[in-house]
Amino acid sequence: MRNTKVAYSTDIDVDVVTNFIAQQSIEADQQFVFSYTITVKNNSAETVQLLSRYWLISDANGETNTVAGEGVIGQQPYIKSGESFTYSSGCVLKSPLGNMQGHYQMQTHSAELIQVDIPPFRLAKPNILN
Repeated sequence: MRNTKVAYSTDIDVDVVTNFIAQQSIEADQQFVFSYTITVKNNSAETVQLLSRYWLISDANGETNTVAGEGVIGQQPYIKSGESFTYSSGCVLKSPLGNMQGHYQMQTHSAELIQVDIPPFRLAKPNILN
């Protein structure tokens, strides 16, 4: 039996770009659709594999949802040292403003498990804060 330790990585950068999808949103039904594009950049010295994700999604009404599962968009990509992986996904909120935060669990080539925290980022209909 092997004892597994999870380390927290500062060698992996996560960049997020969000977008409000007006043509799929129905404000009268409290359905606000957002997309997000995430780039995961591996600044470590070895290849990592993205094994799983965890998201905490909150809207302005105080409702929260969690999403957890293997990989992202049906993949468990390997990201070589100095390279990045980009993917897009989306979510539906019941308010025009919300946020997401979470983490990825990754494994290094040497079998060390690492957790990569994803700080909160905002999902907002344009001009909602003005």
